[in-house]
Amino acid sequence: MPIREPEGRRRFSLAGKLLFLVIAHVLLAAAAGAATAAWVSSTIAVFCVAALAGIVAALWSVGRLGAGAAHGLAALEDGVRSLRDSDYSLRLAVTRKDELGDLVGLYNQMADALRGERQDIKSRELLLDTVLQGVPVAIVLVRDNGRVVLSNRAARALLGAGHRLEGKSFDEVLAASPPELTEALSGEGSSLFTVAHGGGGGDDGEDETYRAIRRSFHLDGRGHVLVLVERLTPELRRREVEVWKKVIRVMSHEMNNSLAPIRSLVHSARAVLGRPEHSHRIEDIFDTVEERATHLAEFLEGYARFARLARPRKAEVAWDPFLDSTARLEPFHREGALPSRPGRFDAAQMQQVLLNLLKNARESGSPADDIRVSVSTTADGGSVLRVTDRGRGMSDEVLAQALVPFYSDKPLGTGLGLPLCSEILEAHGGRLRLQNREGGGLAVTCLLPP
Repeated sequence: MPIREPEGRRRFSLAGKLLFLVIAHVLLAAAAGAATAAWVSSTIAVFCVAALAGIVAALWSVGRLGAGAAHGLAALEDGVRSLRDSDYSLRLAVTRKDELGDLVGLYNQMADALRGERQDIKSRELLLDTVLQGVPVAIVLVRDNGRVVLSNRAARALLGAGHRLEGKSFDEVLAASPPELTEALSGEGSSLFTVAHGGGGGDDGEDETYRAIRRSFHLDGRGHVLVLVERLTPELRRREVEVWKKVIRVMSHEMNNSLAPIRSLVHSARAVLGRPEHSHRIEDIFDTVEERATHLAEFLEGYARFARLARPRKAEVAWDPFLDSTARLEPFHREGALPSRPGRFDAAQMQQVLLNLLKNARESGSPADDIRVSVSTTADGGSVLRVTDRGRGMSDEVLAQALVPFYSDKPLGTGLGLPLCSEILEAHGGRLRLQNREGGGLAVTCLLPP
């Protein structure tokens, strides 16, 4: 809000008042000297009386003028102190028609402008807080000292059991959260993860899928970290229903495209059987029927393979020969030393998982040297198999739907690779986590239980 210049014109300026006082003092001293000269003939006596009269008058007028100015300056000092303390309610009375009065008027206008701006900021903050508290995404703002400075209702429900998070250490908040969430928020970027058995606030016995986003930025010269955690389970279920409807339509369309010509060919075969001169066409009819039946069987097999995942046959598997056999089918580079303790899983199914992830890494455009596989163990004896690349990564939209069956952003993709990997890991009691890497690329983590 711009500050306007004081309206109206000053009656007297400070310089004008001082000039008037000087002239009045000179005239008063001259009058006193003239009156004294009429009674006394001594020049020294006349000078002393004139000087004394001028000094007394000057002291009196300066005292009056200074007292008013001091009162105005003291009021301005109180007003400036109130502005320093963010109190914009103090207004000063304009009782003077000089520069000091103009300064008091400017102070009042500045206080009004600051008060209006503060009210506007408070209204915006209230609107922003209302929006933040109403969104279903958990939002947490962490300062560079590791303390939470802002959290919304969804964040308190997810991370603090409904209690306030402001002022708490974010590390302590994460320590009381599910380990999947803690690990997902350990680095920058976006990640997709699943919390088992309602550990993230869902219904008991149900797994919950979340997308986490962590971004660093500077605000008022200090580093801050913005954390967003979105619950995707309802959205995934809705999308799964839509996908299954689409699958049914596709299957119905494909089956009709195969069954209609088969029915026509069977009708033609019956007609040919009654006419011996056309018997040579029987072989062509049977070949066409066989071709359409084979195509239909292969088409249905692709969908059935996802639905009839066998129960894993877990056994102890040494990591070195397992990775060697996989590298012969889909090359990669190892990263770090392998654990001495073997893993416990279905080797055939886990090799299918690893092959799918390596194929995705290669198709993402990553250089072959940047496709890496590492294996580590957790504190409780579980295994962590991680595949990293430097490809194009995943957008937030693709990341949110990556585990939805039959969803694919590839022109010829089936959308079964990652969902199948997730199904295999969940059948083992493990979890699949996707996370964009800082600097580009994707990190896919397979968590296997002890």
